[in-house]
Amino acid sequence: MPPDFRQPHHLPKVRGDDGSNPDELPRQRRGKTPQMHGRYPDYDCLEHVEHWDELTRKVVVDRVERVPELRFFGDDEAATLRAFCDVVLAQDAEPRIPVLAFIDQKLVEGRLDGYQYADMPDDRETWRLVARGLDESARASGADSYAGASGRRQVEIADSFAEGTLEGAVWEELNLKHAWEVVMRSVLAAFYSHPWAWNEIGFGGPAYPRGYARLGIGLSEAWEGEEALDIDPVSDVKERGLE
Repeated sequence: MPPDFRQPHHLPKVRGDDGSNPDELPRQRRGKTPQMHGRYPDYDCLEHVEHWDELTRKVVVDRVERVPELRFFGDDEAATLRAFCDVVLAQDAEPRIPVLAFIDQKLVEGRLDGYQYADMPDDRETWRLVARGLDESARASGADSYAGASGRRQVEIADSFAEGTLEGAVWEELNLKHAWEVVMRSVLAAFYSHPWAWNEIGFGGPAYPRGYARLGIGLSEAWEGEEALDIDPVSDVKERGLE
């Protein structure tokens, strides 16, 4: 079974003790990853762009070189939601994948998922309500906004959102479980569609037209990244109680 990313402790990355240095991950030596750490420090998928078809190459490279400007969210909403995205993705230091910019583009262009929960508003309205709710929860503990709250408080609010235990104001208007799923679906889609995330997880990039030939268990193409850690991530997570 794949991990359930709706749960607070099943986020894509886990902070190290000092925040910006994920535990045991080496520094990236080639290409870029979020925070310049990853399991494949000598791999850069963008070195293989000549093997991708022209349209795919343009789309992927644009994600790095032409980050869209915010048009859907206002300045205050953007500050709050950018902080929230950084918290749930554990992007504690530069370079960061500009996840909110891609979500903003999706919403302003109306490229939604084609379905919504019967008890939820349009995804665009859900995002605005979530931004408002995050700020209201932060103000309840003395901060001027979610973005202005301490890092610890930001994490507490995000965890409570994931657990569905936030109360009051905007949160009474939303099914919290469904609201969490709506926003995290977009957050994770934006994060893992970016080549810096591909570098971090050793993803070989688009398969067309070169394709993949070595499909057996434990096999990889000569041009794919080589993992620096000989650690099974599933058993490692279990042993360290991070499930």
